[in-house]
Amino acid sequence: MALHQLTESIDYRWPLIGAVAISLFTFMAYAADKARAKSAEWRVPELTLHGLELIGGWPGAYLAQWVFRHKSSKFSYQLVFWLIVGLHQLVTIDYVLGWAMTKSLLGR
Repeated sequence: MALHQLTESIDYRWPLIGAVAISLFTFMAYAADKARAKSAEWRVPELTLHGLELIGGWPGAYLAQWVFRHKSSKFSYQLVFWLIVGLHQLVTIDYVLGWAMTKSLLGR
């Protein structure tokens, strides 16, 4: 819904392409980390994976966790991952509501 409202003023294809691209890149980062974990090579830092999730790659991360069974059972990692997903959902809901929660927090 938020993406639909956003596309009223701009071409909808660019946000969609960006979202798919960052999710695909995140998916590939998980794949690389899983392959490196099996071969005891240098790993992709968890902070990097979380950063990719935070900038919009969480759908690709979720899919990669399911496909590769990677980072799916580590509690501390999953806690941060689901907090990031929740933050994205909260921002989306706030956007749909015309930033009502943000305006309330800022006292406007």
